[in-house]
Amino acid sequence: MNRKAYLYSRNLRLARTTFGVGKQQILLKPLEHLSAMHFDIGSGDLALLNNHWYVTHTGLLRMAKRKMCSGIEVEAVVNLCNSTAGRYVFKATVYSSKSCRGFVGFGDADPSNVSALVHGAEMRVAETRAVNRALRKAYGIGICSVDELGALPNSAEVSDSHPKKHPPQSANGNGNGGPRVRDRLCQIIRQHKLDAELVKSYATDFCGVKTLREATREQVENFDQQLADWAKKDRNALVCQLNSYSQPKQEVVA
Repeated sequence: MNRKAYLYSRNLRLARTTFGVGKQQILLKPLEHLSAMHFDIGSGDLALLNNHWYVTHTGLLRMAKRKMCSGIEVEAVVNLCNSTAGRYVFKATVYSSKSCRGFVGFGDADPSNVSALVHGAEMRVAETRAVNRALRKAYGIGICSVDELGALPNSAEVSDSHPKKHPPQSANGNGNGGPRVRDRLCQIIRQHKLDAELVKSYATDFCGVKTLREATREQVENFDQQLADWAKKDRNALVCQLNSYSQPKQEVVA
């Protein structure tokens, strides 16, 4: 089996276990194409949001390294920035080779188009978006990167009209794979400042169960490991994945 075939087989397996992808051709065909470009789900190169594949910042940087990118220049577009309003615009230029004239990409960010989880970090988000766009142009990546997406509904807004419901814990403390497994999951959530309710929704999807109490210890342990690894490699991509489990805010009729 050649490398491309092996990587597609690996990505297909991870897509099923990590994202719950079945036999949907709308997802499998693009995954085959992305695998041919050496994007690896296991390395955090791809994310699945609302049945669409997105490339991560990690994936684009790894591709630039594989392609022996000559350099990346980033600068703020000062006349379009407003630090008081938290609005920033950056310009990135990617040089794919020493003789390349450069591929330019712009990225903007302000409180209205970033997740509430990264408010206060708009400057870094804008820089990342600019670099991602320039890299996608340089290497012909047609799919959008997760960092370029606008704000998604956050759990705080959802909880205003829908109080959070916590499932009852089993009396013997063995639910969700046992106390130690649950403690480790809580530790990961606190360490990386993740939303507990969104993590729970992601965990049930990952384990293929309706509630975490139905998951086996092995399934929860695998999820804990996958969550911890992803959070360390690319927290922004993980946050985007978690936000895909948010439900749109609904108005309550009196």
